[in-house]
Amino acid sequence: MRVIRVGTRKSQLARIQTDSVVATLKALYPGLQFDIIAMSTTGDKILDTALSKIGEKSLFTKELEHALEKNEVDLVVHSLKDLPTVLPPGFTIGAICKRENPCDAVVFHPRFVGKTLETLPEKSVVGTSSLRRAAQLQRKFPHLEFKSIRGNLNTRLRKLDEQQEFSAIILAAAGLQRMGWQNRVGQILHPEECMYAVGQGALGVEVRAKDQDILDLVGILHDPETLLCCIAERAFLRHLEGGCSVPVAVHTAMKDGQLYLTGGVWSLDGSDSMQETMQATIAVPAQHEDGPEDDPQLVGITAQNIPRVAQLAAENLGISLANLLLNKGAKNILDVARQLNDAH
Repeated sequence: MRVIRVGTRKSQLARIQTDSVVATLKALYPGLQFDIIAMSTTGDKILDTALSKIGEKSLFTKELEHALEKNEVDLVVHSLKDLPTVLPPGFTIGAICKRENPCDAVVFHPRFVGKTLETLPEKSVVGTSSLRRAAQLQRKFPHLEFKSIRGNLNTRLRKLDEQQEFSAIILAAAGLQRMGWQNRVGQILHPEECMYAVGQGALGVEVRAKDQDILDLVGILHDPETLLCCIAERAFLRHLEGGCSVPVAVHTAMKDGQLYLTGGVWSLDGSDSMQETMQATIAVPAQHEDGPEDDPQLVGITAQNIPRVAQLAAENLGISLANLLLNKGAKNILDVARQLNDAH
């Protein structure tokens, strides 16, 4: 029996996400054996520093890519939002699975269950490891204080429940859902309150770019609508040159062949911001086979079974929206945010 080796981070959430992808692959390919290999990444080891301060784009991916490069694993399952918009040479995202709820969720300390961010007492401390969340929510809820909280989901929930420091923490709804912790969600933050991170809620399968055999194997997992939304989002972020050291957020929706992309940038404290929405006509395709392309990658993604024209339209939408914001002065907001973040 041929063995396919699947790399993953060691955290419980990463394992659950990888198990779900492997279960789908097993059902599609009953003649193959899938072995899961778990490893720790830099981001899992450095827990006393805010993510945005570590200044490393591939915090949660580098060790896994190293294993991919050395042929120790054949594919790696990631949260798509952890994957930089420019991947190291030789790698590509061979599949983007159907997205779960991309929104952020609020989990409250037991003594504040039943509250919302709006009704929390003055000067309550809210934990988040994301500049994007803190910038947007500070602007919306000036009576609250936002403080960095690190660690995997289990660690963060334990810090919330056992220490008196935080009144609430903000996490991705999708992660809580996958862990089976929906009962802890006290409030879902809709995009008008807090737009989400690029790729949030979707899983990406990273493979060696030249490994056509594995690309064919995982390509079937592509969800066309999620793929096109995430191409637009990643193109927007890449063109803005945003990373996790600046507050950039998005919201995408597909309706009647139109892809709507809203993107925004914020200063670190949320006082300065800029957001715009654009749309493009994109027919969500039935999957079909295209001929091979010379350079099939778009924003690090290879999807040979989705029409190229739809992918290019999505990429173009992201670039156009980024240009619109840059022409209105977004670069200044991002540069200041970056400098302030580096200085702190």
